Amino acid sequence: MPRPSRQNPEIRDFILRNVRAHPAKIAAVTAERYGLSRTSVAGYLRRIANDGLIDITGITRDRRYRPRDLVSLDFEVQLSAGLSEDAVWQFRILPQIVNIPERIINICQYGFTEMFNNTIDHSASNVAFVRYRQSYGHVNVQVIDRGIGIFQKIQNRFNLHDPRQALLELSKGRLTSDPQHHTGHGIFFTSRMFDEFAIYSGNLYYSRIRQEDDDWCVEAKDLAELVIGTWVEMTISTNAAWSTRDIFDRYQDDPVGFTRTHVPIALGKYPGEQLVSRSQAKRVLARVDQFSEVLLDFQGVQDIGPAFADEIFRVFRNAHPDINIIAARANERISRMIKAAKEASGEGLEESLADQLRLL
Repeated sequence: MPRPSRQNPEIRDFILRNVRAHPAKIAAVTAERYGLSRTSVAGYLRRIANDGLIDITGITRDRRYRPRDLVSLDFEVQLSAGLSEDAVWQFRILPQIVNIPERIINICQYGFTEMFNNTIDHSASNVAFVRYRQSYGHVNVQVIDRGIGIFQKIQNRFNLHDPRQALLELSKGRLTSDPQHHTGHGIFFTSRMFDEFAIYSGNLYYSRIRQEDDDWCVEAKDLAELVIGTWVEMTISTNAAWSTRDIFDRYQDDPVGFTRTHVPIALGKYPGEQLVSRSQAKRVLARVDQFSEVLLDFQGVQDIGPAFADEIFRVFRNAHPDINIIAARANERISRMIKAAKEASGEGLEESLADQLRLL
């Protein structure tokens, strides 16, 4: 029988919940937060390792710490006729889950069944691979197929120029290649329930990561290696305070609700391009007339041209006066360009920074 730990449970919990983010610096981060010596923190780390909750590799300055998987599950599923995503969850995954709150289990069930159902209905793959990892601090769920790939599928369905434009459309929400059987809500809600949500497909990567104050970091980039099919990865903290109902209520009961979209402007340009033309602006604005509020996120964009700004902030706004367009995270040069376009339409730049960021 293991001896009761004499360590401060708050410090142990802090280490276990932050070691994933700071594998090389967790000792320094903990020492600074709690005013402890490195020697004292090293004692915590040794005891936690002896308890089987973290692994330690390397020595001295090369030492690294990582959470140890308490549950590690990998299996393959043949995507045959009549397969039910609920049955895969109920009989293959749920019995392996240990010691996490019911609200976290419910979030994992929702995310897994939504993504696995997409694989069954859309991937054109014969097989899917499932991974479930659970450590003290996090649960990670992955669904992988070897089919057509989600961005290629969307490109084909909507006759888009290339998979990158498909990624842009997917990020806006309310997009489905099979409207008779799907609403397009699955990825929208799943990506907001988890701390981290990522899709790898073809040569593209898309992620949505929860930040402090319920802010979000949305990122898209080109992959060095081609991913055949679609790889969806979802991660959530085992002490996340929200539930599936909280997420549903936030968007469905809000007066704006599910009629709001967040558009990462960086996805509107191809590598080596500058955002200068009206056609690029129209690409960014495709389908946003389905929403009542549009948050244009300029994170990662250094500059835009006057025609691009004019198309969005004068031409489109004049044609759609009932749609609220908010520019967020724009640098000074872009803000000046937006201001000029708005002034040309008789509107001043009135949004405060708080207003710009409140819906991210």
